[in-house]
Amino acid sequence: HTIFSLPFAMIGFSLAVHDKGGMLNLRLLFLVVLCVLFARNAAMGFNRFADREIDKKNPRTSLREVPREIIKPRSALVFVIINAILFMGTAFLINFLCFILSPVALFVILGYSFTKRFTFLSHVFLGLSLSLAPIGAYLAVTGRFALLPLIYSFIVIFWVAAFDILYALQDEDFDKRERLKSIPVSFGKMNALIVSALFHLISVALVITGGLLGSFHILYWIGAGIFSLIIIYEHLIVKPNDLSKVNLAFATMNGMASVIFAVFVITDIFVS
Repeated sequence: HTIFSLPFAMIGFSLAVHDKGGMLNLRLLFLVVLCVLFARNAAMGFNRFADREIDKKNPRTSLREVPREIIKPRSALVFVIINAILFMGTAFLINFLCFILSPVALFVILGYSFTKRFTFLSHVFLGLSLSLAPIGAYLAVTGRFALLPLIYSFIVIFWVAAFDILYALQDEDFDKRERLKSIPVSFGKMNALIVSALFHLISVALVITGGLLGSFHILYWIGAGIFSLIIIYEHLIVKPNDLSKVNLAFATMNGMASVIFAVFVITDIFVS
């Protein structure tokens, strides 16, 4: 998940540096990276802690360290608390606005772990939790909100929600038995694939919108094209009757998409 969110955090950071005149503050960059890492540590650790009983029952997740108690639940919770404190402390070192918003960010990223118990929109909540990275990084540099980094946050929301729906396909039967909520459970495989494709289409439309609003150049559009092609490929390899390539689509392809897109966008910001 850090691979998904950190590249977009760097886009937000780069937009802010450009808006502030192009002077790179390495200390601030280091603090932003730390914030992303501490936030993702807290979020993933809490997810494993909160879902430990569910994960024990699911054959796909039963071998994870917390369900098997290779890592004790109490140790996982301590890990979460330490990372949450480090996140807030690092936000304090950035600026006061980031510090006062840090509990809100923690509420969102930790709260996601409970959403599949009561809403099929849990995928959107996951997207929301990762979408804080670009706008948070922008706030770290400028101390104010702006439209363009918000566009990139919305890209993350729909992009992440779309591929999380694909990932949830493999747990459809288990989630039904446990009365957990997801779009595949609520609407079935075929409709879930349609919703995922629609969300991905929205994310691509927002990529185009961001490119136009930001008056980007050729490198941006090359990155946008590669990002879009990777998304299309995901939907070609994941089929309702063949989920064998879900993990390839979820981790490998989306990790590549975020990193490649960020490299082209950031290069366009500073070079073009």
